[in-house]
This record gives sequence, structure tokens and C-alpha cells, in this order.
Amino acid sequence: MMFMNIKSSASSCSPSPYRAEPKITTLGDKIADRVDAALFPETLLRFRNDGWAQSIGLDTLSDEQWIEHFGRFKPLPDNLPQPLAMRYHGHQFRYYNPDIGDGRGFLFAQMRDHLDRLMDLGTKGSGTTPYSRQGDGRLTLKGGVREILATEMLEALGVNTSKTLSLIETGELLERNDEPSPTRSAVMVRLNHSHIRFGTFQRIAAEDNKLLMENLVRYCLTELYHQTPNDNPAAQLFDLVSSAIAEQAASYMVAGFVHGVLNTDNMNITGESFDYGPWRFTPYWDPMFTAAYFDENRLYAFGRQAEAMHWNLAQLAIALRMICDSEPLIAVLDNFAERFKTAFIIKFLNRLGLESQDKDAALVSAAEKAMIKEQIKIDDFFFYHRAQNKFDTSSYDSIEYRHFLELLNEYEVRESGLDYWADAAPCSMHIAEVEHIWSRIAEHDDWRILNEKIRAIRRMGKAHNK
Repeated sequence: MMFMNIKSSASSCSPSPYRAEPKITTLGDKIADRVDAALFPETLLRFRNDGWAQSIGLDTLSDEQWIEHFGRFKPLPDNLPQPLAMRYHGHQFRYYNPDIGDGRGFLFAQMRDHLDRLMDLGTKGSGTTPYSRQGDGRLTLKGGVREILATEMLEALGVNTSKTLSLIETGELLERNDEPSPTRSAVMVRLNHSHIRFGTFQRIAAEDNKLLMENLVRYCLTELYHQTPNDNPAAQLFDLVSSAIAEQAASYMVAGFVHGVLNTDNMNITGESFDYGPWRFTPYWDPMFTAAYFDENRLYAFGRQAEAMHWNLAQLAIALRMICDSEPLIAVLDNFAERFKTAFIIKFLNRLGLESQDKDAALVSAAEKAMIKEQIKIDDFFFYHRAQNKFDTSSYDSIEYRHFLELLNEYEVRESGLDYWADAAPCSMHIAEVEHIWSRIAEHDDWRILNEKIRAIRRMGKAHNK
């Protein structure tokens, strides 16, 4: 059964013409390596995101053309003539690794979107590159389905995330050590606001390439942040990135999301969340909830994500010291906690549908304590309090919960006017449902439940973002 094309929440944006701008080439040949895409035995279109394709002028492609570009990787008009595997290093669980880079993906194209942002089309599962090491350069179909679910749910909850643009099944059977094998294969295309990682800067610093570092900083400021470089462009960029990362960390917490692998090579210079492997949404406000089974020390647990991102920012600062004094970088790092706290409170109130008051910090603190004390599921907590008069609070009699209600009574909940808030329960995305959706595809090639879930997620997104 072919996957149905469902309009995304981006489908309401103004249609944009296709405007190719392969700006990455201005950085020279030390930023990436030219590679060829794998030749796949099959190309079955399973998912195309026409809402976001519309934002970059590609929604008018026929399914045949879509597969030609995103399954066989025929170059888009006036774009990169050959894919580029990006070069980068990275701290992986805080151990520096110089032997990484795009190992099963590449940068395929760049273009402007409806907001005039420079966007990248990057792949996952498109074949081996010079950085594949012992890997096969492939992606499991399950991994692609999981990324669709992650990006759709995060977008609906207001997280700045990459968008899953395309998923094509490729007809190969893959062997994997951490899941039943052989398993079906796929190639995925992401829409990103930049393909530049913290690890990109780390590699340039390790190679002591001052000119490329200066050029990359200028590229990020002008092309990604629409800023004119000042007399200290590295500090200027670092300040912008720190603010964006504080927003990202706060949005993860309010969404109840655990990325799982917050290494420096998985941090985007624009603060856009991307690259979803062992992600999960925690059912409860549990600071030690961990997504990756291999994260034995809980380094990237739910409640430690802001700390991890701050640590990653420090590694970016170390790389930028090649062209910048330490003092302004340290000042930005020292301000991260306050930026995170401010963003967290704003996003928490937004999810509750509340207007800001002078008691915001107290309310949010009380809400966290109430959720923990009463073991209220995160999605239930936000949904029922925003829906109003739907939550039976009679069984919650703790001091913590009563204190939260006292503070909440001083706020007014914004009217949304959408029927989502009249539902019996919130739209959630926990591991059991993810596995059930995949089992229907794996065992019966039944994509209906996935289609229905995406519709439900996008409906929720409209209610949250109205």
C-alpha cells in the first residue's frame, strides 16, 4: 500500500517558487566531499510532505519526478551537481571523535523557502561516503517511520525541528544488531535550516584552518541569521547560537521530549532539532528518564538536556577561540542559564494557554512539583488544564497540587475555538504506540494507522498554535 500524501501544518504558508541557491559552494572544497548516491533495487514512495515541499517550490513534482530526485538523486535544476558529504568532528558522549562526518547521508540541494531562509535538503540512508567507517550507509524503514513521527509531533508542539520531506522504501534487507533482522530499508530526505553542525567548527579548529573558520562564521551570520557581521563576528554568531540553543532546550522540556544523543555533531548551528535516533517522549515529569539504552550514565536524560547543550556550546566556544578572544564567549556561556529559564517559562505558559503575569516562575515551579508528586502524565496535565473543566482533580490532594491550583486560578486560559480541546484525551506519542504503528507496517504492510496518527498530530498542532 502506498503511503498517502497528507497536507502538513505548513500547507497554510504562502506558496513559494523554487529558488535554487547552492551557497555552500562559496566555502570551498574543504567543507565537504563530493559523493554518489547508492543505486537502490526499488524506489517505493511511502511519504511525501507537500506542505513543506510547497514552502520551497517543489510540491508540483509528480510522484515520478519526486522519486527521480529523492530516490535516485537526479540533481534539482540549477542546484548542486553532485551531493556533498559534510566534514565534521564531534564529542560523542563527551569523548572527542575525529573520525566522523556524513556517513550515511549528504547535502543534496539548497534553496530559499517562503520566509526567505536558506534551506538544505539532507539525506539519511543514501549510501556510503568517505566517513561511513564500517557502516553500510543505509537506513532502516523503521528508522524512517520513527523520524516522521518525531518531526511531526515536535512540529505540532512548537519545537523548531527539521522536517521529514520524503521517505522512499528501497527494497534491500538490512542486518542490524539492535532490532529484528533482516529488516526493510529506506532513504529519507530532511528539510533543514542549515546542515552546519557544532562539529563542523570543531573539525576546522582541529585542522587549524583560520581562513575557513572566518568564512564559515560569516556564512552562518549572513546566510542563516540574516545578520551583517560586526567587528567581532565569532562572538556575534556565538551569542545568536546560544540564544537559539536555549530555546531548543526549553522546547524539549515543555514537550516532554528526550532526544537521546545530544552529541556536538548532532547540534545544528541554527538551534534546529534534528537527527532522531533513539528518541522518546517521557510519559511523566521524570528528570532521569533516558531514551537511549546505551546511555548508561544517563548523560542525556530528560532533566539533563539543557546542561548537555550548555556543555556543547562550550565546545563550540573552544573552536571559535581560533578567531575570537575568550572573554565575550565566556560572557555568553554564563548567560545561558538565564536564557534557558526565560524561554522555559514562556513555552510552559504557552502550552498551558496562559498569558504572562508576574507570578509565572512560581506557577511553573509549582506545576513541575505537582506533576512529580501526583505522577500526572505530562500530556494529560497540559491538555486537561488547558481544556478546563475536564480534569477530575478530586484524587489529587497533595500540598504541591493544591498550591499549583491556587496560582493557576489567578490566570485566564486563552480560548482556542478548536474542537481538539473537547476530545476525551490528548494526542500523545509514546513508545508502545510507536512500536504498534511499526508492527502494522512490518507485519501487514498496513500504513493506515500511521496515516491516521499523522492526521491526529497535525490537528493537535493547529490547536496548540492557533
